[in-house]
Amino acid sequence: MQIRDLPYPDPGDPDVRSGPRFLIWLGRNQLRGQLKSMSWGLLHQCSLAGLPPAVGFAVQAVVDRSGSRLAWAGGLIAVLGVLIALGDTMLHRTAITNWITAAARVQQLLARKTAELGAALTRRVAAGEVVAVSTGDVEKIGWFVEALSRFAAAAAALVLICVGLILYLPSLGVLVALALPLLALAVLPLLPRATRRADLQREKAGKATELASDTVAGLRVLRGIGGEELFLGRYRRASQEVRKAAVRSARMWSLISAIQVLLPGALLISLVVYGATLARDGRIEVGQLVTVYSAASLLLFPLRHFEEIAMAYSFSRPSAQRAVRVLSLHRTDRPSSVDATPTGDLYDPVTGLMAPAGLFTAVVCGDPDEAGRLAERLGGHPHVDADEVGNGAEDSTENGARDWADDATSEQKTPSVLLGGVPLDELPLDSARTAVLVQDKDPVLLSGTLRELLDVPSSGRVTAQDALSAAQCGDVLDSLAQASVATDGDPMTTRITERGRSLSGGQRQRLALARSLVTDPEALVLDEPTSAVDSHTEARVAAGIKALRQGRTTVAFASSPLLLDLADQVVLVHRGTVVAVGAHRELLRTDPRYRAVVTRETDDEIAVLTSQDAIKRIRTIEEVEERA
Repeated sequence: MQIRDLPYPDPGDPDVRSGPRFLIWLGRNQLRGQLKSMSWGLLHQCSLAGLPPAVGFAVQAVVDRSGSRLAWAGGLIAVLGVLIALGDTMLHRTAITNWITAAARVQQLLARKTAELGAALTRRVAAGEVVAVSTGDVEKIGWFVEALSRFAAAAAALVLICVGLILYLPSLGVLVALALPLLALAVLPLLPRATRRADLQREKAGKATELASDTVAGLRVLRGIGGEELFLGRYRRASQEVRKAAVRSARMWSLISAIQVLLPGALLISLVVYGATLARDGRIEVGQLVTVYSAASLLLFPLRHFEEIAMAYSFSRPSAQRAVRVLSLHRTDRPSSVDATPTGDLYDPVTGLMAPAGLFTAVVCGDPDEAGRLAERLGGHPHVDADEVGNGAEDSTENGARDWADDATSEQKTPSVLLGGVPLDELPLDSARTAVLVQDKDPVLLSGTLRELLDVPSSGRVTAQDALSAAQCGDVLDSLAQASVATDGDPMTTRITERGRSLSGGQRQRLALARSLVTDPEALVLDEPTSAVDSHTEARVAAGIKALRQGRTTVAFASSPLLLDLADQVVLVHRGTVVAVGAHRELLRTDPRYRAVVTRETDDEIAVLTSQDAIKRIRTIEEVEERA
């Protein structure tokens, strides 16, 4: 795979049993590139290893006053120089290709998983962790894949050089061969501590990043309550903790680097002293001493790759573990058994909620969190508590990944929502999303023009203008027209900033509603679609939704009487169960719990009203008995 061939037609099915297994899977899928990089690395390292014999041959030729041998030595050094340049260039090229292609594979896997899970991803994994995996972690994983081939080439070169030195000059070659394993393994006792410090640094950096993103997202609210300095102080403290952790981690890695310089230096000193003694006694020639010394000096270069691979693995292992936690999440383990998109009633067996086909159903929940969970379930996404997300984010062990997989499996055991009698989690993903669309309470607007915002997969039956009109976006279009860069003031070409920050909350909500209406799904679920608009606009929006969705299944979670009065039926959900179904005005008269949610009555007021109802009923019975 070359960079020009990206993206992959299919990034593959990753091994998500653990972080190390995921890294092995990545390396196995990059096998061709790894072998190519290793081959160029061997050419580079072996060409470097050929310099000491050539230099030693040249020195001995000078000692022996042989011009022909000196010429041959010069030619050999020139050829080796060309091979070194070629090998180093191609090694760098192929290694970087492995880095980029591995990172691209991971990014494609994450993008595919994000598309599969949709909005449910950030309910299962903290948003800050998703950002960390898709940015910094991807680079660290690519670094390990890239360093692996260079390490393999360096290790093979070390073995070849040691064998060559033993055959060339056993008296010094054996010393070098015995010392090299000790040099390579000397830093192993320090690696666990260095890894722990690096993990702590990344953990603190992730928390600081999440705190910063939350602060930026809520900056408008913070300014409204005068809380900027409070949150800035928290971020300063978090950033200082990151700095201290980074310094402690750097100290450990600097110690490892110092050992990698100190011990080889001691080997060279010992080699020179012992070799000089042998040369003085006439047991070896001067050229042989130069050859062995030069070879031992060049061995320090491949030894550096041992330190790099240890550092790359220690950084990439927790990054791979975080990637595994995301990639191991599944929408469902059940095979798809239905090809066509079903039609019919939308039914939730957990709560007993029934939304008849073609009708506008309003759902009233006293608990907003309960309403959000039910809305997610209607869209085929089981809910995960925030505490579970936090615990999973902190656990970077293999057992943690297994626990997450077990949690995802247990969630799928919850009875699925049925559409036309067909479980949503047995539908293919594309069919499920075509069948049911859930608009969250706080929908997100992506940056781009209004035309791009409304250019979404749809049935084609609802135009953008019809959707904008139903969502009462007239004032929004006027505002965008004034800000349009086009000479004709076309609002469709006006660019909307990230998350629609240039718009008010009500304008963002109505544009998001228009986008949902354009898709025209078989069943549309709206969570508080009019919570950010005034009562007059709310009434018009509710009427627009009902008119545009005529004959299509629509479910709206709301507690506004203006919207509830227009619904074909109203369902009251109390403590996770449907307790009442009927028209809005009927439920107001007959159900105190419904009346408490819709009219915001207190418990004392409910008791008084309930007593008054009882008194009225007693008087009615007495009147009937008197007439009899």
